[in-house]
Parts: sequence; C-alpha cells; structure tokens
Amino acid sequence: MSILGKIFTWWNGATVGTLLNSWKNGELVGEDHLGNRYYRARKGERRWVIYNGANDASRVPPEWHGWLHRTYDELPSEKHAARRAWQAEPTRNLTGSKDAHRPAGSLERGGVRAHATGDYQAWQPGAE
Repeated sequence: MSILGKIFTWWNGATVGTLLNSWKNGELVGEDHLGNRYYRARKGERRWVIYNGANDASRVPPEWHGWLHRTYDELPSEKHAARRAWQAEPTRNLTGSKDAHRPAGSLERGGVRAHATGDYQAWQPGAE
C-alpha cells in the first residue's frame, strides 16, 4: 500500500497515526496465524489489534477475541486451551459477497416467495 493510502485509509490495515501510537504507547503481546498483531497499553488497560489486511472483526480468532474483550486476562499463547471436536475454523464475514446467504424469496434468488398458508390474516381498516 502506498504511503498516501496508509495516511488516509483505515479499512485496510492501520493508518500511520495508529502505527505511531502503537509504537509509542503500546506493547506488542502477540500475533495470530493470520498475521494480526495484538497490543496492550503500557499504561492503562486498553487492548487493540492491528489487522494484517482488511479490517474485519471476523478475522480475529476466538482465543484472541476473548483476550481483547477481557473474557480472560491470560494471553492465548499462555492459555493453550484445547480445541474441541465441534469447533470449526472461523470464517470471514460473507455479507455482500457472492457466498452470502440468500434465503428463498430474496431478490438475488428471483424474488419469488412462497404463497401464504392461511395462518396470517391481513389487517383491514375499520375491522375489529
């Protein structure tokens, strides 16, 4: 990304101001398998993430999400919680993409809804 992109955009990584603030006031505490870097304030309780790529909260793994939101104070590298058999790898937010969920009747699927089944009665003005 160009230097102008870093100065004026926030949606793809961090701005120069965020990087400078992280360097000056933050302490790097870890990095996940996606390359996201996690910081905590040298003074105070603030915690934050600098994304490796697009700023999308769905790209934060569950163990780091718990740390960011103070579910627990131990760093994921210290905690080593065993992965459960039913846990799936996190997926990115699919809203707005070609892979987004499109239920029957949505415009992207033709806009044809199932007919009413009789369990609904429309309100009529003046009717009690």
